[in-house]
Amino acid sequence: MRSGVIAQKVGMTRVFTDAGEHVPVTVLKIDQCQVVAHRTVEKNGYVALQVGVGKAKVKNVSRAERGRFAVAKVEPKKKLAEFRVSEDALIPVGAEITADHFIPGQFVDVTGTTTGKGFAGGIKRWNFGGLRATHGVSISHRSIGSTGGRQDPGKTFKNKKMPGHLGVERVTTQNLRVVRTDPERGLILVEGAVPGVAGGWIQIRDAVKRKLPADVPLPGKFRENGAAPESAQTAPEAPAAEETA
Repeated sequence: MRSGVIAQKVGMTRVFTDAGEHVPVTVLKIDQCQVVAHRTVEKNGYVALQVGVGKAKVKNVSRAERGRFAVAKVEPKKKLAEFRVSEDALIPVGAEITADHFIPGQFVDVTGTTTGKGFAGGIKRWNFGGLRATHGVSISHRSIGSTGGRQDPGKTFKNKKMPGHLGVERVTTQNLRVVRTDPERGLILVEGAVPGVAGGWIQIRDAVKRKLPADVPLPGKFRENGAAPESAQTAPEAPAAEETA
């Protein structure tokens, strides 16, 4: 089980295939996604990576948090998240995970916060059908109808679907295909829509309902101290060409 990354939603566009078909994609940008800390079985009871992304102003970071970043030798991060991993998939602290951590064609699960839409009625919030357009209904066409009985049960049950606040919920969209990656610019293009607004923080991880491709980098694609991206799996060196007289 590999680590995920934190990205920022840029927006939607489309890319064209070799056959001329267009594919709608969401552009996700990774901005210095670094490993901040490890969670181990001996110390924490589970294995995970704490990942941070984006630069935070020092004045907005508490002294305790600044100390934690100083121990990891990482600049203060704007957004933090933990990803459960297997013990053989730990990435060194301070390493920067690059966009080619995911490969084109693989499926990912994307988690984000949906767009807030304020107070909404039952029709918009829960897709209620509303009342009739005629037969005595005059000004209550978009009413939700009865919310409970009279003598029996004599109350409105808990969790009854009613008008209220819509949006701003944590939603995970599963099995989105990675169409393209751009490690130099830190971009990941996934097919389809992603929950949240442009500029919102998105968590990307390997799909739990799909088999991981055999050629994905393990434990991941990352760079250390500004070095070139690397992974635990490296391609074998090509044999040297024989010199001919």
